[in-house]
Amino acid sequence: MRDGGIRGAVVSTHGALGTLERLSATRIQAEAGVPCARIARQCVKWGLGPAEFFAGIPGTLGGALAMNAGAWGEETWRHVVEVDVLDRRGFRHTRKAAEYEIGYRSVKGPDNEWFIGARLEFERTPGVNTEAIRELLDKRRQTQPIGEWSCGSVFTNPPKAHAAQLIESAGLKGFRHGDASVSEKHANFIINHGRALAADIEAVIEHVQRTVEKVHGIRLSTEVRIVGVSA
Repeated sequence: MRDGGIRGAVVSTHGALGTLERLSATRIQAEAGVPCARIARQCVKWGLGPAEFFAGIPGTLGGALAMNAGAWGEETWRHVVEVDVLDRRGFRHTRKAAEYEIGYRSVKGPDNEWFIGARLEFERTPGVNTEAIRELLDKRRQTQPIGEWSCGSVFTNPPKAHAAQLIESAGLKGFRHGDASVSEKHANFIINHGRALAADIEAVIEHVQRTVEKVHGIRLSTEVRIVGVSA
C-alpha cells in the first residue's frame, strides 16, 4: 500500500467471510476471509491432503485465490472446483475453475469480480497429522525471516531460476534504503525495520530489479501487488 493510501473504499475480510466447512469426504467450502493456516490445520484434522502447504501461505484464502498462491511445490488452484464471486453491482455468481486462466502466481478471469469463497477438492490422507505441518513450518522458520515485518516473497521466480539466488548472487543481501532492506536470511524478502515508508520498499524493489537485470540480464517481476497513490 503506497503512502498516499487508496482513493476509494477498501473491504477487509478479516473477521468476516470466515466460514470453513466440510461438504463431503474430499471436498470443503471456505470463505475468502479464512486464514490459509486454518485451512491447513482443519484439513489435517479431517484427514484431507495435500493441504498442509496452506500453512506456508500468509494471509487468507481470498488472496490465495487471487494470485494462485503456493508453497512447497503445491498451488491453490490445483484444488479449486468452483468459486463464489461478487461483482461491482453486488450480485453473487458461482463460477467453475475452468472459467479462469491459471498460471504461476497468476489468475485471469472476468473483470470487476472479487472472490468471496470457494469449494476445494482434496484426497483422503488419514495418515497425515499436525506433525507434518509443524515440520513444514520449522523448515520455513529456518529459511525465511519469520517474525520480522515483511510482505512475504517479493518477486516471482523466473523460468528455470530462483529470484532469491539471483538477488543474492548480485550482492544485494542487506541492501538498505531508509528503514527497508533486503533480508540477510532470504534475499526474496524485504524487511521493514520499523519506520520504513512504502516509498522505501518500492525503492528497494526498483534497485533490486535494476541490479539483477544488469548482472544477470533478467528482469524480475513482482509477486506482490502495489496499490494506492504516492504521498
